[in-house]
Amino acid sequence: MGNSYAGQLKTTRFEEVLHNSIEASLRSNSLVPRPVFSQLYLEAEQQLSALEGGGRVDNEEEEEEGEGALEQSCPPNPYQLHPPPEGSCTTDGFCQAGKDLRLVSISSEAIDVPAGFLLVGAKSPSLPDHLLVCAVDKRFLPDDNGHNALLGFSGNCVGCGKKGFCYFTEFSNHINLKLTTQPKKQKHLKYYLIRNAQGALTKGPLICWKGSEFRSRQMPASAGSSSLFLPLESAGPPAPFPSDPGPGVNPSIPLGALQAGPASDHPALTTAVGPAVFNGKDSPKHQPPVKNHLSAVPRPSALGILANAGPPKKRHKGWSAESPSAADGGYPQGGGNRAKCESAGLTCVPQVGLVGPASVAFPVVASGEPVSVPDNLLKICQAKPVIFKGHGNFPYLCGNLNDVVVSPLLYTCYQNSQSISRAYEQYGASTVQPISEETQLLLTVYYLVQLAADQVPLMEDLEQIFLRSWRESHLTEIRQYQQAPPQPFPPAPSAVAPVTSAQLPWLAGLAASSCNNSVHVIECAYSLAEGLSEMFRLLIEGKLAKTNYVVIICACRSPAIDSCIAVTGKYQARILSESLLTPAEYQKEVNYELVTGKVDSLGAFFSTLCPEGDIDILLDKFHQENQGHSSSSLTASSVTKSAPLDVGGAPACTSSHLEGHRIRPFQLAVAQKLLSHVCSIADSSTQNLDLGSFEKVDFLICIPPSEVTYQQTLFHVWHSGVLLELGLEKEHVTKQRVEQYVLKLDAEAQTKFKVFLQNSFQNPHTLFVLIHDHAHWDLVSSAVHNLYSQSDPSVGLVDRLLNCKEVKEAPNIVTLHVTSFPYALQTQHTLISPYNEIHWPASYSNGVDLYPENKKYFGLSEFIESTLSGHSLPLLRYDSSFEAMVTALGKRFPRLHSAVIRTFVLVQHYAAALMAVSGLSHMKSYTSVETLEITQNLLNAPKQCPCGHGLMVLLRVPCSPLAAVAYERLAHVRARLALEEHFEIILGNPSSGISIGKHFLKQLKMWQKIEDAEWRPQTYLELEGLPCILIFSGMDPHGESLPRSLRYCDLRLINSSCLVRTALEQELGLAASFVSSEAPLEKGARPEALESDAEKLSSTDNEDEELVTEGSTSEKRSPVKRERSRSHDSASSSLSSKASSSAPGGEPSAQPAGPSQGEQARSPQPCGPSEEGRAPGERQRARAAAGRGPPSVISRHSPGLAPQPDSGLKSCQRSIQGSVPSSSSQLSSSGSSSSSTAAPAGPLVLQAAQCSVTRACRQPPVVFLPKLVYDVVTSTDSSGLPKAASLLPSPAVMWASSFRPLLSKTMTSTEQSLYYRQWTVPRPSHMDYGNRAEGRVDGFHPRRLLLSGPPQIGKTGAYLQFLSILSRMLIRLTEVDVYDEEESNIYLRDEADWHYLQLTDPWPDLELFKKLPFDYTIHDPKYQDASLICSHHQRIKSELYESTLHAFAFSYSMLGEEIQLHFIIPKSKEHHFVFSQPGGQLESMRLPLVTDKSQEYIKSPTFTPTTGRHEHGLFNLYHAMDGASHLHVLVVKEYEMAIYKKYWPNHIMLVLPSIFNSAGVGAAHFLIKELSYHNLELERNRQEELGIKPQDIWPFIVISDDSCVMWNVVDMDGGGGERSREFSWTERNVSLKHIMQHIEAAPNITHYALIGLRKWSSKAGSREVREPFSRCHVHDFIILNVDLTQNVQYNQNRFMCDDVDFNLRVHSAGLLLCRFNRFSVMKKQIAVGGHRSFHITSKVSGNPMAVVPSQYICAPDSKHTFLAAPAQLLLEKFLQHHSHRFFPLSLKNHGHPVLSVDCYLNLGSQISVCYVSSRPHSLNISCSDFMFSGLLLYLCDSFVGAGFLKKFHFLKGATLCVICQDRNSLRQTVVRLELEDEWQFRLRDEFQTANAKEDRPLFFLTGRHI
Repeated sequence: MGNSYAGQLKTTRFEEVLHNSIEASLRSNSLVPRPVFSQLYLEAEQQLSALEGGGRVDNEEEEEEGEGALEQSCPPNPYQLHPPPEGSCTTDGFCQAGKDLRLVSISSEAIDVPAGFLLVGAKSPSLPDHLLVCAVDKRFLPDDNGHNALLGFSGNCVGCGKKGFCYFTEFSNHINLKLTTQPKKQKHLKYYLIRNAQGALTKGPLICWKGSEFRSRQMPASAGSSSLFLPLESAGPPAPFPSDPGPGVNPSIPLGALQAGPASDHPALTTAVGPAVFNGKDSPKHQPPVKNHLSAVPRPSALGILANAGPPKKRHKGWSAESPSAADGGYPQGGGNRAKCESAGLTCVPQVGLVGPASVAFPVVASGEPVSVPDNLLKICQAKPVIFKGHGNFPYLCGNLNDVVVSPLLYTCYQNSQSISRAYEQYGASTVQPISEETQLLLTVYYLVQLAADQVPLMEDLEQIFLRSWRESHLTEIRQYQQAPPQPFPPAPSAVAPVTSAQLPWLAGLAASSCNNSVHVIECAYSLAEGLSEMFRLLIEGKLAKTNYVVIICACRSPAIDSCIAVTGKYQARILSESLLTPAEYQKEVNYELVTGKVDSLGAFFSTLCPEGDIDILLDKFHQENQGHSSSSLTASSVTKSAPLDVGGAPACTSSHLEGHRIRPFQLAVAQKLLSHVCSIADSSTQNLDLGSFEKVDFLICIPPSEVTYQQTLFHVWHSGVLLELGLEKEHVTKQRVEQYVLKLDAEAQTKFKVFLQNSFQNPHTLFVLIHDHAHWDLVSSAVHNLYSQSDPSVGLVDRLLNCKEVKEAPNIVTLHVTSFPYALQTQHTLISPYNEIHWPASYSNGVDLYPENKKYFGLSEFIESTLSGHSLPLLRYDSSFEAMVTALGKRFPRLHSAVIRTFVLVQHYAAALMAVSGLSHMKSYTSVETLEITQNLLNAPKQCPCGHGLMVLLRVPCSPLAAVAYERLAHVRARLALEEHFEIILGNPSSGISIGKHFLKQLKMWQKIEDAEWRPQTYLELEGLPCILIFSGMDPHGESLPRSLRYCDLRLINSSCLVRTALEQELGLAASFVSSEAPLEKGARPEALESDAEKLSSTDNEDEELVTEGSTSEKRSPVKRERSRSHDSASSSLSSKASSSAPGGEPSAQPAGPSQGEQARSPQPCGPSEEGRAPGERQRARAAAGRGPPSVISRHSPGLAPQPDSGLKSCQRSIQGSVPSSSSQLSSSGSSSSSTAAPAGPLVLQAAQCSVTRACRQPPVVFLPKLVYDVVTSTDSSGLPKAASLLPSPAVMWASSFRPLLSKTMTSTEQSLYYRQWTVPRPSHMDYGNRAEGRVDGFHPRRLLLSGPPQIGKTGAYLQFLSILSRMLIRLTEVDVYDEEESNIYLRDEADWHYLQLTDPWPDLELFKKLPFDYTIHDPKYQDASLICSHHQRIKSELYESTLHAFAFSYSMLGEEIQLHFIIPKSKEHHFVFSQPGGQLESMRLPLVTDKSQEYIKSPTFTPTTGRHEHGLFNLYHAMDGASHLHVLVVKEYEMAIYKKYWPNHIMLVLPSIFNSAGVGAAHFLIKELSYHNLELERNRQEELGIKPQDIWPFIVISDDSCVMWNVVDMDGGGGERSREFSWTERNVSLKHIMQHIEAAPNITHYALIGLRKWSSKAGSREVREPFSRCHVHDFIILNVDLTQNVQYNQNRFMCDDVDFNLRVHSAGLLLCRFNRFSVMKKQIAVGGHRSFHITSKVSGNPMAVVPSQYICAPDSKHTFLAAPAQLLLEKFLQHHSHRFFPLSLKNHGHPVLSVDCYLNLGSQISVCYVSSRPHSLNISCSDFMFSGLLLYLCDSFVGAGFLKKFHFLKGATLCVICQDRNSLRQTVVRLELEDEWQFRLRDEFQTANAKEDRPLFFLTGRHI
């Protein structure tokens, strides 16, 4: 335990602890001894204090107090610091030598650590956020168990290097710790420091000092450690227990039979698990009654704490600092441990699909004689004891077996915990033993001891406790295996001596001795049978009346033990036994009790409660008295009389009617996300979805078998217009037509679904979207259906239909699952890829409202937030008086199911409340304040609206038979009270529609202006404004939406024993709604107010910041907060009693917790229409005013507002008094009293005349919950995660392992999904159970998506919008905007020369083609503004120039040293490449042979250079190639690699080197060509080794623009050989595969250098297509022979016209360019990217002025503004727009062009150029007849010589422009070419591009011809 003395034998530890325990108890003012076990075992576990990330923040002050308490009972004296030496450094974080010791500063420095020393981190009180690095001799540090540290100290300073500090005091002075207490190494040396993977020094595990200092701290994840229980500090505020249960352990129970085996097979080794959770609730009212002066002393909890008067003397080492000392001042903070350790009583949750029964029928192992269960056990005990089988053998039971329940759950829990260590078997860890049975049982006893009277034990709490205790006992091994590679020596043995079976009963008894008999231990001598018999005897004798748990131990079978635990507490036993029933068994039990008349005794009991007689007698009496009169206290102002039908000129109601169909920004965003996911499936290389083949969209929506949901979905589809938009229906869609698109999953569903499948099969070009709404419902496997098909044909229907082979394999069906609770579809076996999940987006990001809307969603997180202090009255409440009555009746009627009791009590409360409001005021004593509030508002609301609009009360009764009982009873009461026309009662059953009375039907028609005589409301939304009680039945809601007039959501009857996340969120989701954001909810209370339910914990994660950020846990548990939390039970305050006594009659003051105190006198209040909109201070004031005192409170707090509410209140009451007849004396007499006694509560009902519907738009409904559920929903762990979120996610799944981390509040929905995918597995009954892929990609269905979002947020509208935009996208795919321009410069053709005689040749004849002249003219319309290239008088003539032939070889050194090219190659495309070995070095790209004739693939690799078009570019050639195999490479810039990779993950990418990031298209073309030639050489060498000739390797590549969309072919009719003969032709669309295979099959193809296609134009005439082939320029889509063009390069610097420049150089090199005129390419108009990506801006930041092309050049050394653009781009742009400045004679002078040598630059459309090549053997036009008006020399090389230029003739005054890289080259060029002989230069004629020097501007010199 860390306190062992040097040399002391460890065997004495037990005696020492016992001695210390006895002495401590003698010294204590408590009569309760501290259990020995807490010191012996549990304290040791506290070194594993907190879950990684879950512990509290270190609090130095608390720790120091704790240390002081350990040493002495009086406060410590302040420590006197020695003054530092003169001149030394005293800065915090530095040593006295001035060297920095802070970890953050020196983490990456090399530190010299002597042998035997370790680096540790010291904490300085003055630098709480920093660790100081120290080197300490490890002999003076403890081992992992806190032992064996030598006394004393030896350390070095790592800053200045000073060594040999022998005293920690001296060392602490040197490192400037500046302590105020005695320096101690244990207190200030906190952490080991370790190096991470990057070699940086980081904080490692805690140094495990002695037991007195084990505290709740964070541990690094690598340590994998956590604590059993969080200890309370010895001093200071209480620890985080009360409603802060630590990272929530799931209270549900994975059933044993299903989990024992597989559950522990996959525990993760590195994941830490959080501390055990106590279902926290912190209300002091639950403490045991105060009996004597010891009332403040807590009963010892699992923490083993007692209120000692002070610590024992220092020699008593067994005393732990966690024990509160006298310095604590008793327990002023919270009334003792009982309150601190109470927890939200959670239940053991039954799971559906249990294999084998969960009750007494399970097979038990015989051991000795059977045990007889006594008769009348249930009658005597008032509850069925639940016996949990524990270890060993369990005896037979016989006799009255109906009165006990036996469960194997605890046995399973023990087994799971025993199997935890299997996780370490792979390490060969022989020393890691499972936790012993004795330890398990002792921990169980200790857990039970700390449970409060109203708590229920949870198996998962126990499981987590066992896990932590095992981890603690094997801490050394776990660290060894998790942090470092396995070491050869075994770890040191654990310090805790194992408990023997002989010690077990004694220790268990000792542990239980302090709990006031709540746990009773029975020790057996021979077998469990005698212990069970003893227990039954004690039960019959009534000796266990106060005992909740009986632990029976038989330790005689050494070494094994037998054990079992019986739950005998009435509350616990009832909840546990009912929780073991499946939903089917639950309904069966309730039915049985109703049918057999067992409930009659309940009715009889109710009749005895009322002194005036049975309620029915009172009702009859009231009915007779009022028969014939309309004078009940309400009738005079009833709705029927005040309806606007009779009132002329009455003000009309301002509430709006049903909203039309309108898409909100959120829904549109989600629809677009869905579309994006569908597109990414289509874009993937798997070809699972071929969007290009679909012409239209069809759909089918599958919904649960609820008539209301069915009608609601029909309504949405009908009004969305989606059928018209998809073209599925014509105008005037009838409702009958809509029905074929919505499928109710009932008995008739199969037939309708077959029609859908048939349609999908018959229409392969239609994309069918199968939408599975409410997808978490009915996940039962069809295999289960096969077993039970006779009983229920609908079982497993979803699996049979949606997972059938036809749906899975149909290539045109996409399945979309839509749900608010996706957890059951996120398991290890799910069919849905995590990449195909779409989560509802967050509404706020970094404080920015992403999707501004006029309404805000109010979901579960907002409801939870309303329960936090500082808010208005909470919207989540529970009813304590109702709960108390239910508990009392549960004891009186033990044989009745609690659901029956709860229903009857609640109906009785409603009946009494209705009677009270109707004038029988004495009936208020027989209802609760909450129910009274509901009924008063229900009956009074219609009077406040001119139209009579009222509010809806939702009464949720899950069990249909009970719902029917409630309906009949309430209808009877309503009839006797003559209230039939005041409010409607509706029985909402999933299987039937809505039925309402004629009177209310007439009202609805009038409000909604409906004239159809046959109209009936079919959805709950159509009941807007109807005053009604909706009794909502069915085990699960099925997605029914409720109207905005819903004011109360009464969930007091939901089955609180089934606590599963889906079930809870589903029930609470009924209240979710949108509220008007005109008055922002809780503004100011939480800045991130509505930060997505979806992106965090799907509507359960938005806790108030106050809880999360108030560092100290003590703040969370302050008495004030405890008081506030109590007020959530609106009946718990003193007001509830005042309400009954001081407010007679039906006046509103009877309900202090009204609809919302903020509704007071809304109209006169200036601060907004609803309380939720107020500032927090005003809310507090209003709340105080409304509920806590007379009107003077208002004036005291808020003088400015006081008169208005008061006057409004009084006028309100006066007007109502005036309308009340004199017979209702109670109300009139209360009129005066209400203004004095409870005036502030008045307006709660009688508000200023404002419609309840209008009000409801501004505020969400109030929700009433069972207390058990309320505690779960509102309790959070230390991270702020609601407990509900950590429950088992769905009854259809189970945890994969108990060895799992816990959910975190900060998890997004995506992270949460990944968590469930890792840690849950489907039960055998789940439809995914057979899908064993367990996360492998091939296990996911490729066309399946999952959309999840909070309930009632608008998912239906989102997916209907998705269908619309999907349809629009498919239409857009078939309708692309393409360029349609006629070829330019056609008139320049010389017709006489254009003869290709064979018009019908499919391929060009090589010899004929060579005779064709080259057409220099550019005909591409995109170059219509470019300079014309002169070709007049051209002749084919070969001129040999006198110049030296220079060999030119491409070298990568041109681009800089060692330029690396990067290919990104998806796995699926690796077969196109050659690697040195699999996964090795890329060697080459495979090339086919020229001789290959296969039709299966395209031979030429296609390269597509692209920039800025990741979203718009056309890169998917799969369809264009008709599925043929082809190699396609995208060529992208380095900075765009990530975005292209994201959008096109399955495409091969060639990433240009970073030096090309600002380059133009010329660089891409240059690199593509050079790489391809390099690859050709590599392939020739590789295949030559295989015997293939080099010339047989295919030399062509395709360079395609990223906008080529379609390809066409011209079919010729006629034509023959005669040119004059007319011919006709047609053009049709063909695949690119057709064109490529046709061209690739051309004879002699390798003799052509460039092959291209015509650009498509609708205006193309016979002139363009008549000639099948042209020898001319080719653009956009070219097929390039890299072999022939080896010595012709693209200009890597060019941005524009680089293809024209290249074409001219290819032609001048004597190579053939051929254009196939019968083929054409269509190009899509893309307005972004490409050459538009280059923006020319000023380099001066903050200069917004546009830069015009004339500013692109400037004089050298001038003060011109430099531009941020490449020099080449500036040059080209300037010449395009302003070349006339350089060539004035050339303007519109086409007869005298500019001579351009070796380069084509666009000089604008008004200047012509003549291109000549200086290369030897070049083909050039004859220039002897030309007089040139200018000469352009662009970066000319050595081929251009002075003699070459002298061949050309220039006009007088012609101009010259020489362009060079720098000024020096400019001068050298002038000299080398002897230009000054014929050209005159002036100094001012020198220019440069407007670039800064570092951007390497281009320089040019101009001159005039002499």
